[in-house]
Amino acid sequence: MLAPTALAAVTRRPSAFLRSSWPWRSLAYLLCSVVHAVAAGGMIYAAYALGVGVATVVALLALAVLTVPAAAFERWRLRLVDHAPVDDPHLKPPRPGPRAWLATRLREQATWRELGFAVVAVSVMWWMDLGLVSSAIWLPLLLMSGPFQPSLNPLEGLPLFAAGLLLFPLFAYMMAAWAGTRALIARALLAPGDAEIIRSRARLVDAFEAERRRIERDLHDGAQQRLVALSMKLGLARLDLPPGSPVEAQIAEAHDEAKRALTELRELIRGVHPQVLTDRGLGAAVRDVAGRSPVPVDVDVSLPGRLPTPIEVTAYYVVSEAMANIAKHSRARRGFVHGRLHDGALVLEVGDDGVGGADPAAGSGLAGLADRVAVTDGVMTLSSPPGGPTSLRVEIPCPVSG
Repeated sequence: MLAPTALAAVTRRPSAFLRSSWPWRSLAYLLCSVVHAVAAGGMIYAAYALGVGVATVVALLALAVLTVPAAAFERWRLRLVDHAPVDDPHLKPPRPGPRAWLATRLREQATWRELGFAVVAVSVMWWMDLGLVSSAIWLPLLLMSGPFQPSLNPLEGLPLFAAGLLLFPLFAYMMAAWAGTRALIARALLAPGDAEIIRSRARLVDAFEAERRRIERDLHDGAQQRLVALSMKLGLARLDLPPGSPVEAQIAEAHDEAKRALTELRELIRGVHPQVLTDRGLGAAVRDVAGRSPVPVDVDVSLPGRLPTPIEVTAYYVVSEAMANIAKHSRARRGFVHGRLHDGALVLEVGDDGVGGADPAAGSGLAGLADRVAVTDGVMTLSSPPGGPTSLRVEIPCPVSG
């Protein structure tokens, strides 16, 4: 399963986590703290060479000067353990020149957050990072050298060798967990608006879904019922008229028009919020969408029961949009939808044997789907090389109760 962060990767199956690149990415992320260790060593040397007072002034000046490159370096290394980008929040100066730049920087909250991060990284975090890396490498190797120690019998050293071997996967988990936690701290300092943006987007999606449901109820209970009553009255009126008369022909035409309007309204209601999703769940709703697709679609969605409503709604609209794209753009002969709960996540895959070349930036609605999936902490990946086939995969965290 594709994990968006090192912390998320730790929750996967041990075999999947240990075979993945996340332990090595976490190791590389923590090893980058050598840069902070060098800076701390330089400050300690300056304290001995110049005196504590002068060294303090020099250290503060160095931190002030290096705040921007230190923050840029941290944003770069965050990509090792967190796929989500951390945008640079700096404002551009209103006019060119160092004076305008300095005035702008001093007014920005980001400047002081970055300065605080630089202080914490240089003073505290680096030795935690490198200490864990050192323990993760040297302690298992030291234990594994037991059978080769001259003071130990090779048979006596075998338990130490086995213990050292078992420590490697344990330390891989520890490194990934600390790297993910450290990345959360860095992100909170360097991009504190990200969490609020996600929460705001989630509130908007919830409000949008509530409005969808209200519109669906109003259409279902109001306009649709009136059209049904009108259609029935026109049908009864038609029975009371002489067959073939001009009035009977007009009533028949009005009756047919009312039935067509009722059919279109039902399709509209189904598009706003399908009743089958509310009543019978995601599997039935996906089969309903596939049944109405002009392209034959094989559906294999097997779920143990009902999922949380936000996950069902998100998954349904992913499938609906993907099916619409298959019908409009793919020129496919056949499509498929697979869905399972796997490792605490809903995994959906929608594909076709069409011409491929799907581009999220081309206005096909895929970018909006990716945003919607991101609100649920999910991940969406697209594979659509020119010539096909196309495969859209969505993974949404969905803890199984009980």
